[in-house]
Amino acid sequence: GTSEEVAPPLQQSFMIPKKEINMVSDMAKWKRSQAYADYMGFILTLNEGVRGKKLTCEYKVSEPIEKLVALLNTLDRWIDETPPVDQPSRFGNKAFRTWYAKLDQEAEKLVATVIPKHLADTAPEVAVYLKESVGNSTRIDYGTGHEAAFAAFLCCLCKIGVLRVDDQMAIVFKVFNRYLEVMRKLQKTYRMEPAGSQGVWGLDDFQFLPFIWGSSQLIDHPSLEPRHFVDEKVVNENHKDFMFLECILFITEVRTGRFVPQGSSL
Repeated sequence: GTSEEVAPPLQQSFMIPKKEINMVSDMAKWKRSQAYADYMGFILTLNEGVRGKKLTCEYKVSEPIEKLVALLNTLDRWIDETPPVDQPSRFGNKAFRTWYAKLDQEAEKLVATVIPKHLADTAPEVAVYLKESVGNSTRIDYGTGHEAAFAAFLCCLCKIGVLRVDDQMAIVFKVFNRYLEVMRKLQKTYRMEPAGSQGVWGLDDFQFLPFIWGSSQLIDHPSLEPRHFVDEKVVNENHKDFMFLECILFITEVRTGRFVPQGSSL
């Protein structure tokens, strides 16, 4: 058969992931690992795939992509079914824990809807990354580490052959973009705290990847320049085409104060 039909090696074994980065010295081990190389390769490959392209452009949408969007739509529906509760503290609405408990319970089933029968063994491993990608139910916070887990979830689906090379644009524009919408809804609905936010290091308290892939989308754009990112009119007119501007729009909705670009005099 063709390379498209290569069956996964029979000896492959799957395991429930466990936390391996516990102290500073573990970071060096992580950076030397095959997993790190795969993860970075995945992000950079997608970065090339969306270079100079608009969110609204034409691209192939495969069945697994459709199923991933359906999975995210389910998570979205569960938010509607789990309204915030009345509580004294303004942030970290406890209804998030109810919502999360549902995902915790259903994650493997959800993953099983996306992967073919012969890969059913992978579901328990892959599902952990999905559960890690929506925030922490104890602290009721969400941050870039959770977003990284979602990228790892998608990377796993590529490694087991569910997502293919020609799914690149749809992975970013359809699946990841839908993920961002659902996460923003979670952040707003349950007033989630930003996890580990350093404030000054990122424009957004919650997300990081849409700035990488979003900036790649803007490479060689004939008119959009960095100075336009603070221009309300430009953002409003272009946010449906560019992930970067979609982020800026969200920040202006949830943050008070105004943007002051680095290095500008007030």
